Amino acid sequence: MTEGTDARKGPGLKTVVGASSAGTAFEWYDFFVFGSLTTIIARHFFADAGETVSYIMALLTFGLGFVVRPLGALVFGWFGDRTGRKTTFLVTITLMGVATVAIGLLPDYGQIGIAAPILLLIMRMLQGFALGGEYGGAAIYVAEHSPREKRGLLTGWIQTTAAMGLIGALTVILTTRAILGVEAFDEWGWRIPFLLSALLLAISLWIRLKLNESPAYQQMEAKGGERRAPYREAFLTWKNGRFVLIALFGIMIAQGAVWYCGYFYTRFFMERVLKVDTNTVDQLVLMVTVASAFLYIFFGWLSDRVGRKPVMLFGMILALVAFFPGFHALTKAANPALAEAQATAPVTVIADPATCALQFDPIGKASFSSSCDIAKSVLSNAGVSYENVAGPAASLAVVRIGSTEVISAEGAGLDADGLKALRADVDTRVKAALVAAGYPEKADPARINMPLVFAILMIFMIGATALYGPQAAALVELFPTRVRYTAMSLPYNIGTGWVGGLLPAASFALVAASGNIYFGLWYSVAFTLVAVIVSLIWLPETKGRDLNTMTD
Repeated sequence: MTEGTDARKGPGLKTVVGASSAGTAFEWYDFFVFGSLTTIIARHFFADAGETVSYIMALLTFGLGFVVRPLGALVFGWFGDRTGRKTTFLVTITLMGVATVAIGLLPDYGQIGIAAPILLLIMRMLQGFALGGEYGGAAIYVAEHSPREKRGLLTGWIQTTAAMGLIGALTVILTTRAILGVEAFDEWGWRIPFLLSALLLAISLWIRLKLNESPAYQQMEAKGGERRAPYREAFLTWKNGRFVLIALFGIMIAQGAVWYCGYFYTRFFMERVLKVDTNTVDQLVLMVTVASAFLYIFFGWLSDRVGRKPVMLFGMILALVAFFPGFHALTKAANPALAEAQATAPVTVIADPATCALQFDPIGKASFSSSCDIAKSVLSNAGVSYENVAGPAASLAVVRIGSTEVISAEGAGLDADGLKALRADVDTRVKAALVAAGYPEKADPARINMPLVFAILMIFMIGATALYGPQAAALVELFPTRVRYTAMSLPYNIGTGWVGGLLPAASFALVAASGNIYFGLWYSVAFTLVAVIVSLIWLPETKGRDLNTMTD
């Protein structure tokens, strides 16, 4: 039996690729709608936590959807290896769609209080649980139907579904906002993109029900043999377990760092730090996503010619080289007034280090009431870099902006209303001094160099797509049919789920703690550097392997 030929007994290869890609694109759409609406969701579901903490909590809720993905990978991977690929990803897409529609129906904090964020978290975790089983099933299904010489090209269509899902999410959000207006969209219209998932779910299920089981799985079932034990064979035998570790540390932690930095952290950086209008950010991300969508397929095709490993290494190394200079250039291109102010009037926080907290509170219980915490919170919300200088013990924190000094205030012991008023007073005085020193409250649309911003973002996207494009084929080719679903799904979802999903919240916390708006990039740099080293030394080249004959 020859690889890729059994597809003629059922739907054709184009149908297989199209149906798998369409379903996966829908699941990514669901996931990205939440990520794109994080700022609005923070206001509706974490209304009592304060601006900085509510945003971090919304990011963590977004991230927790990724955190549970490895659990979904284990559960659905087991079923996929024991009961088949098709049935498993019918279940995952149904669970994903139902959870997404439910988010659009949830009452917010003002209606049901603390139950609102709890229900939101449950729905978000169900989304992540389902997506943990979706990607592996779709990638394997296409790969097991594909001729080996076109496997990178055809699985590249699965990779580009992430871009297609983001394009769909941003298009629906921008269109809905334009029709309703910003105020109505922020108030209730944000629910519409979630509710549209009901229609998309019905279409995706209808398409996928037309598919047959993959030929490699059918061949394995026909041969029979000993009962399969996916967990034991994938993780507790060295012949497969070592490739699980290589896939995780040589590919997937870089995937989480590079792809999510390029798509999500750049968005956060432009919107929250550079103060670019949200609609402009959405348009930029949409343009870049459209422009880069077929790069996944190109790099998948290229990996069929030159190999998976060199293409993925190119993506990792490009990202490493581009991160810091790219974000510095992004500041100058998107908000030149901010870059100019930072150069002419640097900001310093002078405070007793013992009074300064980490500015990271995932459960929303810390008050951050010291004069140091209040000063740093104001600056973090303003997107301003600052240096930390140790001050005298028990002294009030001072914010120095150029030659101007603003004395913070101590809020320890105050009730909630008193602390809120105190913060507002410090915020007003600090922001007035920032404006006087030339710091812009928002990016000036007339001064944004849109072509340069686009070019910078495209550099990040080239790195991300070069890494991601050949990735499905590389992961599938590392493992035998018996354990392929389980073995590749776990490292994939740890890398994207834990490393990638927690990147926005972790990077934002690093920025808030350090005072440096670029310090959060070290998160992505560290993981990518480890992956480059592991990949260079231990990752084998897998191009051209026969999936039907892989038994060990």
